Amino acid sequence: MAIKIYSTQGSRGMRPIWTAEEMGLEYEVEMMPFPPRFMQPEYMKVNILGTIPYLIDGDARMTESVGISQYLVDRYGPTDLKVNIEEDDYPFYLNWLAHSDATITFPQTVFIRYTLQEPGVADKAAEGYRRWFLARLKLLEVTLEDREYLCSNRFTIADICVSYALYLARSLGIDEAFKPNILRWTDMLFEREAFKKIEAYKYDGPGPAGPND
Repeated sequence: MAIKIYSTQGSRGMRPIWTAEEMGLEYEVEMMPFPPRFMQPEYMKVNILGTIPYLIDGDARMTESVGISQYLVDRYGPTDLKVNIEEDDYPFYLNWLAHSDATITFPQTVFIRYTLQEPGVADKAAEGYRRWFLARLKLLEVTLEDREYLCSNRFTIADICVSYALYLARSLGIDEAFKPNILRWTDMLFEREAFKKIEAYKYDGPGPAGPND
């Protein structure tokens, strides 16, 4: 059975889908309305959490976008998308993978909740997390001063996982403080053919496709 990834438009599901596409893997994507746990309640029988993304690969079941990307390069490599343990940048690779979600995607999820899903409930929290996100981009901007990619002088899933947070920020309109190195890097990554292909995946049924449609 082919790899199957459940996702919604513009969501963190883009990370593993982009990874699979860059690797040339056979995979199936099921795009759903947003949020699926409310708009497509039968999905709860597939993923009890109702979250996206969700991977099914044989007996494997996974809910975390960065973890799925790492699983794909480990399970279906070798691939240059993976930084190996013997490479000098291996610790930075691991750190960027964790940083991508824990530090720079997390505050955006709070921003989405309190500006799009529950507007007016916690406006100060939403604004605070917007500023938190922008402040946490300092490390990324400095890192990109003297390198084209984040690790090992090549495109890896560290670039995929971190740049998704910047893509989300653009779609939310909170990219006003992006600095030159980040802009150069994201512009380059989002021109990749694999990214253009997976960005075009849309939900075309009833209900909202994503938080920004």
